[in-house]
Amino acid sequence: MSNPKPLVIKIGGAILEKEDALNNLLSVITKLKTDAKVVLVHGGGCVVDDMLAQAGFTTVKKHGLRVTPKEQIGLISGALAGTVNKSIVATANSMSLPAVGLSLTDGDMIQCSLSPQDLGQVGLPSAKNSVLLDALLNNHFLPVISSIGALPNGDLVNVNADDAAVAICQLLNAQLLLLTDVNGVKGADGEYLPSLNSEQANKLIDEGVIAGGMTAKVNAALHAANQLRRSIAVASWQSPEQIMQLLDGQGVGTQIQPD
Repeated sequence: MSNPKPLVIKIGGAILEKEDALNNLLSVITKLKTDAKVVLVHGGGCVVDDMLAQAGFTTVKKHGLRVTPKEQIGLISGALAGTVNKSIVATANSMSLPAVGLSLTDGDMIQCSLSPQDLGQVGLPSAKNSVLLDALLNNHFLPVISSIGALPNGDLVNVNADDAAVAICQLLNAQLLLLTDVNGVKGADGEYLPSLNSEQANKLIDEGVIAGGMTAKVNAALHAANQLRRSIAVASWQSPEQIMQLLDGQGVGTQIQPD
């Protein structure tokens, strides 16, 4: 199974709350690392929600995306680039995976502009400089990247983790796997769809079949598929062995297709 393209895996949500799930994923990555260069990109909305609640803040979302008021960015970046990132890195290192914790702004790898969607301190990421990641991957490290970026003036911004993974994928010309709590995207009949294009997706979003956080995930995957000109897999972290199948060229989860 020789695969020259790096693999970017996006994780978030419940996998970060379930120790076994993260351990299972990392053990699969341990097997992969002999053949493939792997990058982990993570969010961690559940941890952020808990920390904000403890500080007396409420969480507001628009179209499945978190609103980040300026007074919350310190807490959110501390939760994601600090607590969540370092716990993943520590777990990986304990399993003999040499992990390095980063945020999007490290090595100037990703540049961000302010989102036009009126979400506060939320950034839109775009690929900039791959030197740091290339060096880490070529030396067999596992980069673990939090979805905290910065504007050109140095202000920190929160970035949707799916969008962050897409930008890292573009930076490395990599394959992309968006791991979620469910095994793909469901159609109108409640069955998982083996593949999905933008026309089908827009119809399902209009009908309310695709809703909430899955809307943001599907839109990010469609954007990635069109930018990279290849399909993007949305699959479940509960079946990490699917990663092996993906690298062997098999379809896993829902394959989001370019137009």
